[in-house]
Amino acid sequence: MMVILVSAVIGIALASVILYLVRRDHLHGSYALWWLVVAAATLLVGVFPHLVDRLGELIGIAYPPILAIILGMGLILIRMLLMDVDRSRQERTLRRLTQRLAILDQELGEARAKLAALDSPPAVEPALPRKSAQVIVLPKSGGEG
Repeated sequence: MMVILVSAVIGIALASVILYLVRRDHLHGSYALWWLVVAAATLLVGVFPHLVDRLGELIGIAYPPILAIILGMGLILIRMLLMDVDRSRQERTLRRLTQRLAILDQELGEARAKLAALDSPPAVEPALPRKSAQVIVLPKSGGEG
């Protein structure tokens, strides 16, 4: 009876932690679904431990509790494969984004160079004659004398 209670508490606690992590946006929904299935399986096996025994007998396994270990290891292997597929997809996306960023950086450098060439004055200006201001002295008007 104590094993059933402990397994049930572990399953419920695991489901609660998963829902908390999803709510706080620390765990993505697709990963949460996987872990909720694990929590439900833990709760189910904990509450009904004879299901493993009966399923093992139906399959023909001499020691039925080993079935839970085999299923657990199989699920771990499937999860690892899915994680590798996801990681490969993310690496491919990151590589493509890096290439696009390099292309945009090069285009931005070329555009800045063209803009600088248009804004800068010509390198050699032709010498233009300078006009200097001349001071013209005007005679004083003739009313004084």
